[in-house]
Amino acid sequence: MVIMTVINSILLILMLAVLELNKNTVSGFVLVILLSAGYFFLRAKVLPDRSWFLKLLSWIAWIAVFAGIVFLTWPPVKSVPAVEYENPVYTEPVSVSGGDVCGVISEDGKTEIYAGIPYAKPPVGELRWAEPQDPEPWQGVLHCDTFAPMSMQPTNLPIYDSLVRIIGFHDYKISLDDNWIAPVSEDSLYLNVWKPAGDVSGLPVIVYIHGGSLQTGQPWYGDYAGRGLAEKGAVVVNMGYRLGVFGFYADSELANETLNHTTGNYGLLDQIKALKWVKENIAAFGGDPKNVTVAGESAGAACVSALCTSSRASGLFRRAILESSTVASVEPPHSFRTYEEAIKSGNELKERYGCTTVGELRNIPAEELVGEASTQHHITIDGYVLNRMPYRSYMQHENNEQQILHGYNSRESASFLIMNNAKMSDYEQRVRGYFKEYADEVLELYPASTDEEAAEYWAEIWGAVYFDYPHYCLNRIAVMYKIPVYEYYFSKDNGRLGPWHSGEMIYCYGNIPEDSKLFSERDRELSDQMTDYWINFARTGDPNGEGLPVWEQNLTSSDLMEFGETTGMITEREHDLFRVLDKMQGAVKIMSN
Repeated sequence: MVIMTVINSILLILMLAVLELNKNTVSGFVLVILLSAGYFFLRAKVLPDRSWFLKLLSWIAWIAVFAGIVFLTWPPVKSVPAVEYENPVYTEPVSVSGGDVCGVISEDGKTEIYAGIPYAKPPVGELRWAEPQDPEPWQGVLHCDTFAPMSMQPTNLPIYDSLVRIIGFHDYKISLDDNWIAPVSEDSLYLNVWKPAGDVSGLPVIVYIHGGSLQTGQPWYGDYAGRGLAEKGAVVVNMGYRLGVFGFYADSELANETLNHTTGNYGLLDQIKALKWVKENIAAFGGDPKNVTVAGESAGAACVSALCTSSRASGLFRRAILESSTVASVEPPHSFRTYEEAIKSGNELKERYGCTTVGELRNIPAEELVGEASTQHHITIDGYVLNRMPYRSYMQHENNEQQILHGYNSRESASFLIMNNAKMSDYEQRVRGYFKEYADEVLELYPASTDEEAAEYWAEIWGAVYFDYPHYCLNRIAVMYKIPVYEYYFSKDNGRLGPWHSGEMIYCYGNIPEDSKLFSERDRELSDQMTDYWINFARTGDPNGEGLPVWEQNLTSSDLMEFGETTGMITEREHDLFRVLDKMQGAVKIMSN
């Protein structure tokens, strides 16, 4: 009897935990408590002398009704507010190309946020897989106080996302105020603006492109929200853009629909459209349209790299910040494909859905197509947005940026290999499978003899191939053409994510929560330094400034600024592996021509 009481008590706690992690509504908690009270009363007063079968049946019924309550009180879809305090203060109206907008002022009064400004028509119906069109003008003042839906993408169960926050980020907070889920929609071509509060002008502009493998992501995520940089004197913009199959599907029929014969790069075209909006409208928010820096992380940085070599983006920005990705190497390791590969993949998709025309594919609900994100998430050389491989454009000095700030983290591969790292039993096989005839050179550089070494070395090799080496290639090209270039290496551990992939964002965009105990005083000092560097770079093209350690240009492609326990210049340590990758990709021959 006592054992059963303990088991049932643990089950009740687990039920309440599931409701909290899954973000179910408050009514779910009430119903489960009432259900459990009834079940416990039944067990204590009615069933003590009954057969074990009735007791088992009542226990199963308790569990089954709980499952029903989970679905009955599923978290509702709710737009994400631009500020969290009640009865927010609105800004004065601002005139933009589509009409007048007003935003909201942050609770501390330091910044203004204009969330969900349309920069293009909803890309639905006949506009699915079409170049973005100007938005319809609106009457009156558009209240931009909530963020637009995230672009159509695969989503996880709320409980999965909560477990990621617990296990990966260590920053989960128990609350009954977040029992909802954010909306997802094809209608997502909206942008957000953060600016210092009040009357400002001539400020540097930073346009941020979010990551997510070109499959997922949203422009309101707290780590890279614009508040931190806006407080220091920048105007920050980010945007939703089409993702997955909606942003990167390619088809020859689509190419023939437009005079530009473009297909496969709708997400990039969205970003270019947003940059054109910025050029036309950002002065109304105090930004300088002639001083725009485009920034991005991961797949967002891959997009920045592509925009730097796209003639469509010429004149829309002056500087580029690329965090943890670039497609400037001879063979980009991710996020990229040839036109032929794109068309082949698009034809295979049509076959899977039994379609013979794009019109038939456009009639398929977005909810059915969204599962194709993993098959359609690569930038395409389409002859319009991109005329050739980015490295070839760079080698012909056809690029848009005048200065570059870029870099990568010390443990880029950690999140990707968390369930799939090497052991001695497969370490050599993995190395030989990737490096082939160059494998012996790599095994000599990384001679693993234990499982721990195999995991450590494979993580370093994997991170170098996918992240570190492409940055080395970009830096080398920049030096060749005398483009001022500053490279960093982020290595700061903390109680949260640390120097894993994307771990630097909360620092350089100035969004470490004031009440978080996962970050030390050194973390906050480092964030203050990094935001100063980012602002200085956006303002002048040089990150250096008063009171900051000197960040030297990376003229040797080996001089990096380390952001770690200390801030200072170091020497890059993976050049021996980079030389092997150069030989694999034929970069040595290309660079000598």
